[in-house]
Amino acid sequence: MLPLGEALPAFQLPVVSGSLREGTAAATLSNSELPAQPLLLMLICAHCPFVKHVEPELSRLAAQYGSPVTLLAVSSNSLTTHPQDGPEGLRQQAEQQQWRFPYLLDEQQNLAKALKGACTPEFYLFSPDDAGLQILRYRGQLDGSRPGNEVRLDGHDVRRALDAVLSGQPVNQDQQPSVGCNIKWHPGQEPPWFGASA
Repeated sequence: MLPLGEALPAFQLPVVSGSLREGTAAATLSNSELPAQPLLLMLICAHCPFVKHVEPELSRLAAQYGSPVTLLAVSSNSLTTHPQDGPEGLRQQAEQQQWRFPYLLDEQQNLAKALKGACTPEFYLFSPDDAGLQILRYRGQLDGSRPGNEVRLDGHDVRRALDAVLSGQPVNQDQQPSVGCNIKWHPGQEPPWFGASA
């Protein structure tokens, strides 16, 4: 996983749905445009059953934390192998879930690789340091719930990290990797850690 304390990688990606501010739309979004507040970056997609399982909790997180925290969804799956994770599929997913946060398409997979992403869903919480640089405080699972395992879907791990950051407390460094569908890398362009996740 990406080491804690790393800075948010630079990016500029197409926005397929949502926006930073209600009533304003943008074709692209870059890291330099993000507000100086905590950022919850979510590697998700439209087709993955693990993502579908957590969609209700993502909506609850957006409703509860969407003002003091910037939520940002990113889909990095290869459209060569999984065209259902293209712009139209992501827009339909966002509309069905009534998500208003930006949903970005990482078609070249550069952001996912910079984050050392392994699966969907995967969560990264950054917050500004004293110099205003977004620093990684948490990376890993939403909670212990998985499709069919009967564990309550409540976002426990991410919520605990969010609450710590918002209260100015250190985030517990005992962080569990996420479990889900492997990111669908472009054929022949898999990163070294491909296959390390379920």
